[in-house]
Amino acid sequence: MNKLVALSKLGQSVWYDNIERRLLKNGEMKRLITEDAISGVTSNPSIFEKAITSSADYDEDIFSLAKSGKNIEETYEVITSKDIIATADLLIETYEKSNYNDGYVSIEVSPDYAYDSEKTIESARRIFKTINKPNVLIKVPGTKQGLDATRQLLSEGINVNITLLFSQTHYESAAGAYIEGLNERTRKELRVDNIFSVASVFVSRIDTTVDKMIDEREKTKDNKLSSLKGKTAVANARIIYQKYKRTFDGGFKNLRSKGARPQKIVWASTSTKNPAYSDTLYVDELIASQTVNTIPPQTLNAFKEHGRAGITIEHNLAESERILKTLVDSGIDIEQVCEEIQKEGIKAFQDSYYKALKSIANKIATADPYRTSSHR
Repeated sequence: MNKLVALSKLGQSVWYDNIERRLLKNGEMKRLITEDAISGVTSNPSIFEKAITSSADYDEDIFSLAKSGKNIEETYEVITSKDIIATADLLIETYEKSNYNDGYVSIEVSPDYAYDSEKTIESARRIFKTINKPNVLIKVPGTKQGLDATRQLLSEGINVNITLLFSQTHYESAAGAYIEGLNERTRKELRVDNIFSVASVFVSRIDTTVDKMIDEREKTKDNKLSSLKGKTAVANARIIYQKYKRTFDGGFKNLRSKGARPQKIVWASTSTKNPAYSDTLYVDELIASQTVNTIPPQTLNAFKEHGRAGITIEHNLAESERILKTLVDSGIDIEQVCEEIQKEGIKAFQDSYYKALKSIANKIATADPYRTSSHR
């Protein structure tokens, strides 16, 4: 059996962590959905920056929008929304067959608004209205301001993918924001059975950072932490999954009785950064029903070829707790590490966003003057 299909049969959704106009034009995105059981798609500013910069697929739209007087930011929003709309249409059958529990495509608000709740709300409202598809998720970073925005957006009936979560505290805050948003709807006597949200917990970057910290300590101290390298991220994710179960198996009963859906966990950033580790590490070790793994192309192909499909999320829970405790006892504060990684992630997405805008501006500047006029 196709291993991606096997994951689906185990109850874990596979979302494709990539989007580009070429895949929509040549039918590859449709093939991934129909043959490889891809049941959702995620995007972010880095993915769109690569797609826009490395191809001419968006050029005609860019020139046309420039001619119509759209500014650079508006052009970016229009061309990215066009890809999201086309992908949402491809996934609509999955969305309907799953009773609206799958088949979503995500698009992120501008990373410039990560610390501004009001601008995040305004941007999310506009994007959600423009795309006008029931199976779209608006990605909002899990900063304090982003979570404030999330509560408001959910209360208005806007589906949210809370992204850039790393720590256990990040996750608990995201789950809390979801529940509070639904509770606000119930106070207004509004439906909650039509709201969907996911909490995107980033994985691999934790190992990248903690492994470096372990290396530094072993240079200066008699700490034998080498055996923990490459294990922190999975341990952290497994404990987060336990918090997910306690949250949505317990105090969610009242909302569930009104038709509300538990917020799903998405395992994100699941490509392996260290070549010494298995290239399917963050897929193999985090398989659980009613969760999502959003997988980038190279990792997707690797898992399809030699991944291991079987429920693994609760393997060695005691060992996961020991790993995290040992790191804390050795002076590695995982919560603080995750705070710093979240800031770095926001900065990386901001950089990608600006690169995408610059690429659009450069394309316009070098365009045939007869194809476009002025551009604000």
